Amino acid sequence: MKIGIIGAGNIGGNLTRRLTALGHDVSVANSRGPHTLTALAEETGATPVPVTEAAKGAEVVIVTVPLKAVPGLPSGLLDGAAEGVAVIDTGNYYPRQRDGRIAAIEDEGQTESRWSERHIGHPVIKAFNGTYAQDLLDRPRPAGDPERMALPVAGDDTDAKAKVRALIEELGFDTVDAGGIDDSWRQQPGTPVYGLQAGAAAVKKALAEAPKERPADFRG
Repeated sequence: MKIGIIGAGNIGGNLTRRLTALGHDVSVANSRGPHTLTALAEETGATPVPVTEAAKGAEVVIVTVPLKAVPGLPSGLLDGAAEGVAVIDTGNYYPRQRDGRIAAIEDEGQTESRWSERHIGHPVIKAFNGTYAQDLLDRPRPAGDPERMALPVAGDDTDAKAKVRALIEELGFDTVDAGGIDDSWRQQPGTPVYGLQAGAAAVKKALAEAPKERPADFRG
């Protein structure tokens, strides 16, 4: 499958490593330009490209940039993507630590991924946002393994969600349907499932127990 990754930090870099190892055709971009991705490309076989070309022909596009950077992504980001492209949003809102206060999230009650979706201009699937980057390398397990972790996946597009869940399962993790994007507050920072390294039953329980109010540490 052709996959575009926008953002080459910890999550983006390790997804590049895993997805190329599985045989996918990966293009990777960051804000600093393809010339800064030479080492990652040599390590993985991924193709470094400008951000504007990351989605070309892609069936899946992974947006893994700081939330504050989302409005600065170029218009036409998904031009040339494959029909029915699934867009994965791995982002989190860290108002005190990084992003500054975003009124639409805090005052209007938009979920973080709904806010990102409106800037990107395409439905998104929220996944990997509470996953430790190192777990992508260290924690894959075959299906049925009692140590296999499960990851929550939220989104409104059922076809895109199914595509993303299949990809995550190929990576060596179970998935739990966490509802639509308006339900994705259940997996935002500070919730019980965020960072949880556990199986599907525990993930479902953590999602159900999530408090609606945003934790103080994650308010601006």
